[in-house]
Amino acid sequence: MKFNRSVYQALMMIGQFGINMLVPVFICSFLGMFLDEKLGTDFLIVIFFFVGALAGGWNVFRFARRIYMKGSEQSAYLHEGRKNRSNKNERKNHQNKQDTV
Repeated sequence: MKFNRSVYQALMMIGQFGINMLVPVFICSFLGMFLDEKLGTDFLIVIFFFVGALAGGWNVFRFARRIYMKGSEQSAYLHEGRKNRSNKNERKNHQNKQDTV
């Protein structure tokens, strides 16, 4: 079987999205259950669940933004290299035309 790095990287990112979303939800839910037992209330688990969901959503957003920015930086680097090569070729052609006139 051939090693395909991009497939494993995509699976890793999917796993990280899941972990970034689920860990805060579980921690906050268990904290809410613990506080409900200690304080004798019934509503804290719901509040902490939504706090965990918001925290998980924020984690996923930051992670996705970081991936997007990394990709756009690489893209800008690649396009900048192409732009520099085309500018150099244009300058050479311009200088060659001046030499012949």
